[in-house]
Amino acid sequence: MINNKSFDLERVYTENREKFIGFALGYSVSKETAIDIYQDAVVALMEQIKKNKPIAVKSSVATYLFAIGKYMLFHYLKKEKRLTVEIEDLPEIEWDFMEAAQKEEQVGLLQLYYEKMGEHCKKILQLFYYEEKKLEEIVQLLGYENKDVVKSQKSRCIKQLKTLIAEHNG
Repeated sequence: MINNKSFDLERVYTENREKFIGFALGYSVSKETAIDIYQDAVVALMEQIKKNKPIAVKSSVATYLFAIGKYMLFHYLKKEKRLTVEIEDLPEIEWDFMEAAQKEEQVGLLQLYYEKMGEHCKKILQLFYYEEKKLEEIVQLLGYENKDVVKSQKSRCIKQLKTLIAEHNG
């Protein structure tokens, strides 16, 4: 998740500007119009961040921004009577796709940092989440004193995993 503190507007703006302008020029708009639409999309993105709405992690920001700009471009073309389909017939900004991409990225990060954890934590998390073992079963399998010890250890492992991912998104 990005927020006002972690969002690098200048980087996002410059990395995506030419790609979007190239896309917009394919619809026979002037370069100035393409730039105006792109800037409006960046402003809309910033407004979403200021409202603390959930935004995709860094690698998905470009997709999110591009979708906003694409919708604004189609709206502009419709207004100029240069778009032959109704805006209502156009797919909305592909939030479902973006949510799926965000979830896929999160799963990738979980897998990456899970592999970097110690064997002890990996085993507890694997037994609990992947093999769906109950705490009592894990006590027996790993030789713990009681389920409270397993619960505490699992909690520490989860916290470690969350910290690693947060540092990555930093």
